[in-house]
Amino acid sequence: MRFGLKTTPMHVSYDEILRVWQEADGLPQIEDAWLWDHLLPLAGPADGPVHEGWTLLTALAAQTERLRLGLLVSSNRLRHPAMLGKITSTLDVVSRGRLVVGLGAGGTHQPAGAGGIPGENPAIAEYAAYGLTLVPPAEGLGRLAESIEILKLMWTRDRFDFDGRYYTLTGTRNEPKPVQRPGPPLLIGGWGTRMLRLVAEHADAWNIPGPPHNSVEFVAERNRVLDRHCAEIGRDPREIERSVQLIVSYDDPASSRELVRRLADAGMDHIVLSLRPPYPPGAARWLVDEITTAVP
Repeated sequence: MRFGLKTTPMHVSYDEILRVWQEADGLPQIEDAWLWDHLLPLAGPADGPVHEGWTLLTALAAQTERLRLGLLVSSNRLRHPAMLGKITSTLDVVSRGRLVVGLGAGGTHQPAGAGGIPGENPAIAEYAAYGLTLVPPAEGLGRLAESIEILKLMWTRDRFDFDGRYYTLTGTRNEPKPVQRPGPPLLIGGWGTRMLRLVAEHADAWNIPGPPHNSVEFVAERNRVLDRHCAEIGRDPREIERSVQLIVSYDDPASSRELVRRLADAGMDHIVLSLRPPYPPGAARWLVDEITTAVP
């Protein structure tokens, strides 16, 4: 079992996030740290602060030394894949080879309550505010598949062309290449059956939101679907890390520990412990003392 932490950069200052990350950087029980990729608050006051994910991640990478780091997950709809390839290559250099590229389909048409988030799809307001359009889920998956191919080309090829259904590139070059070869590990986030097929085909890790957004039983069922996809394409399912996000309770750490045990029994081997802001003093140490070292 591996543990990471997540600081949602919403309604919280940069200095508070930096404090938690630098504390975690000195705690080997926490192996990685994560942000998200949204442009407006998903909860709380609509006019509250939200920091842009890749910019913030770069700043944190420059001020930490050990933690692996990434976004859970980067929206494929917010940046052209060639631009994302340049961003990820640069950040892997800045972090000296610590980046994990978390990627998801991003803004697609979804019913209210999708993903365990109550109410109307928050991407509707977010994308309208930034001049972006939602697309059907099938198109979102098609774009994501092409983006994965483009990223891998940018990480490994000196020059290439790409002619896909959604993206066209001519004479693309990308220097410097990432420190990690052939590129940073690829984590894909999502839970739909077609998305899990993409995970089986391309990902080094899979991440899904767990409690309170999705139940342990739902996570376990989706994990079995991924295993079936791996069997169908002849891939060893053990090659894919199974990662889940869990929002921890400051008031009842025993309940969080029990959920960690149940998620482990469901086949998950990487738990990202998400902290709600404001972060108390010593938040990372609290995670170690109350969760990571207290779970048998």
